[in-house]
Amino acid sequence: MLQSEHTSTEAKRAARRTLVSVLETLLRALHPLMPFITEEIWQRVAPLAGVNPTSEKTIMTAAWPKAVDWARDPAAETDVEWIKAFVLGVRQIRGEMDISPSRRLPVLLENAEASDRSRLVVHENYLQRLAGLESLRVLEAAETAPPSATAVMGAMRVLVPMAGVIDPQAEAMRLDKRIAKTRDEIKRANAKLANENFVRNAPPEVVAQEQTRIADFERTLASLEGQLARVRELL
Repeated sequence: MLQSEHTSTEAKRAARRTLVSVLETLLRALHPLMPFITEEIWQRVAPLAGVNPTSEKTIMTAAWPKAVDWARDPAAETDVEWIKAFVLGVRQIRGEMDISPSRRLPVLLENAEASDRSRLVVHENYLQRLAGLESLRVLEAAETAPPSATAVMGAMRVLVPMAGVIDPQAEAMRLDKRIAKTRDEIKRANAKLANENFVRNAPPEVVAQEQTRIADFERTLASLEGQLARVRELL
């Protein structure tokens, strides 16, 4: 019990030190835009962040923050990109279907992988707030999704059920356009790979990248065509 309490206390202290360090760095970055308020706050925060008061007496002479001062966190970067893709998908559905930004939407996730489910548990609060969600639920493997507007995130699909929210005819037109665009992308990529000069002269990683793009486009196309079939059932 005592060991657990000690570990918890140390974790809280480490988190506090990290937050203070982040705040001190942000103050230095913001100083040219907000000179007076950042100076005032920095004078109080700097000692807590371990800044030597004899060498740095004002934020004006403090070093400008550099990205190399901190180690990269690839896992955090991947999580942020995942959150951005999710929020962008929901916002694109809103924009294309003319759904008010203030309207909170129910969202279903189909074909969610283990990594998607894990991120959902950790970042659900961000998704709820940033995407304006009413509810968020993962569909089970045997569960049939209702007719929905769709945003594709790799193998996973973000679904906004259309009943009472979306005009089926407008959604069908949107999907037709996305399908046509995806087919064009597949056609262009296949033409590039069919060019012997390109395959012979391009670096292997570039050729592999084109092959991956085709596979991604084909997966997206299959998903969109399936969705269009569902929408047409409502017409």
